[in-house]
Parts: sequence; structure tokens; C-alpha cells
Amino acid sequence: MGPIKSTLCLTMNRFFVLRADSTLMLLICAGLLVSCASSRPPAEPVGSAAANKPALRHDSSGVVPKTQLSTEQGQSAALYAMGLVGVPYRFGGNTLASGFDCSGFIGHVYQTQTPFAPPRTVAQLNAWGWEVPEDKRRTGDLVFFKPNGVVVPTHAGIYVGQGRFVHAPSTGGTVKLSHTDQPYWARMQVSYRRP
Repeated sequence: MGPIKSTLCLTMNRFFVLRADSTLMLLICAGLLVSCASSRPPAEPVGSAAANKPALRHDSSGVVPKTQLSTEQGQSAALYAMGLVGVPYRFGGNTLASGFDCSGFIGHVYQTQTPFAPPRTVAQLNAWGWEVPEDKRRTGDLVFFKPNGVVVPTHAGIYVGQGRFVHAPSTGGTVKLSHTDQPYWARMQVSYRRP
């Protein structure tokens, strides 16, 4: 296991141990221990013809990449995202070393944990994949927030289950685990997309 993965596993384990107040959290911790003990095979180039990876598809205009995110890939992305809680926010940031803005955070998580490379901005992410009704959302889906009267969403995060999402919210802050029912987020129009 490499030093970055080892540090990530320790950080994720500390995060969950400190916040483990339910059986569900304990089960998630157990899953993290198992996943941290295994090694992830190196990513194959985007043009690879590997049979076990979904093919990238495009919409009718051929511009917006559409993907087929599996349940396992979504869970892997969500667990990794939760391990990044506490990483500093940085406008335009898209690396662990530099910090993240909201779309840079999403890009880093998906490029690290899935075979997909998402677009860079929230507006582009809002056209990526397929819209998912709230009652069909699942771990790993993207969650978007749009203030009333605004045409496109202004913020996005990664849904991790039970109304919670991980995101890089603002200058001077850090990557956070939040809930869609918190007053600030509850005032927004919320939508979900599955890459």
C-alpha cells in the first residue's frame, strides 16, 4: 500500500471513529478497512478496450460525455470523498496538494476512483450524465444546488447517502460533510445526476 493510500486510510479511519455513533457508521468503517487493505489496479488509458469498463457514450450532439457509473464505482467515489473531509478549499484547486473548489473536488474524486473524467465546471457537470429523481438517487451521484431565480446550479457535491453529501463549499473553508436539510442548503433547488 502506497504512502498516500495509507495516509488516506488512516485519515478516513480517524474520521469515522470520531463520528461513529450508529451501527451504519461502524459497517462503513469495516468496509473502509477492507478496501484500504487491498490495492487498486492502475487506471487504464481512456481509449482502453477493457471489457470490464463501461463504454463512454455521447449525447446526440456528440459533445457532452455520458457515463454508466456502477453502484460499486459510486460507493468507491463516496468513500474516498468522505476521506477528503478537512482538505482546504482553494478557488480553482483540483489536487489534493493544492486544495479543491467544488468542481475540482468532484473531478479529483471521479478521476481517482472511476474510469471517468468529468468536465471541469459546475455548469458543465450539470449537463454530464443523466438527471436522477430524488427517490432514485444513490451513493456516488452528484448533487447540485441552484439558488431560486438562477438558471444553472452554482454549487455541486457528491452524494454519500441518507441526505448527506461531501463538497468543497467556500473560500477559507475545507471539504465538508453536509446534509441537504441544513438551512442554507434546504433553501436551494436541489437536483441529482448520475455520471
